[in-house]
Amino acid sequence: MTPDELKQRVAEAAFIYLEQQFQTNWVLGIGTGSTVNCFIDCLARSSQTFVGAVSSSVQSTDKLKAYNIDVLDINDVSAVMVYIDGADEVDPTFALIKGGGGALTREKIVASIAHRFVCIVDESKLVPRLGEFPVPVEVLPLASRAVAAQLGSLGGHPKLRSGLTDNGNCILDVSGLEIDEPEYWERIINDIPGVVTTGIFSIHRPQEIFVARADGNIDHRMGP
Repeated sequence: MTPDELKQRVAEAAFIYLEQQFQTNWVLGIGTGSTVNCFIDCLARSSQTFVGAVSSSVQSTDKLKAYNIDVLDINDVSAVMVYIDGADEVDPTFALIKGGGGALTREKIVASIAHRFVCIVDESKLVPRLGEFPVPVEVLPLASRAVAAQLGSLGGHPKLRSGLTDNGNCILDVSGLEIDEPEYWERIINDIPGVVTTGIFSIHRPQEIFVARADGNIDHRMGP
């Protein structure tokens, strides 16, 4: 199956599983990216009612609104029942690298307040150890050079991504890191002055993952 077909398959599988649990008082958390876009397409066809969604990016907000799905301000929401998002890499402990689409900070905020985090990926995203995909690090623009130097001292090779995030910040994509202890790396990078957050999701990792295999079969895995 093609990559696009796999994204559609895994999004549909996760949607069918979650739709059975929807309740009228639910607020959903919606991530960002092409696989999540497929999930939003499914959500638009749902016959179940829910309050609305909290979105992690302008892109997802626009798509939700195009389907007349209510998008709520996160500051007005007391609870997000389930957060659905993709990932750039997933290790065996369900630690992730995210942020290839530039929405890592808002994604991490929504993940942090959700009761459940469900990740949807194809099997190409499964890795024995994080770090082959460069780690996105969102940085205040005035600190980009200083943060790049600090990341270099940790053994990384930071590259400034063109453009700005929805928050008006820069992203440094950091290659060369061997992330054998994801929570350690998440904390040490987040502690650098000028860093908004890192794309390592270890502290707020998913509880469940749906994986599309190359033949189209879907694995539903619960966290270790």
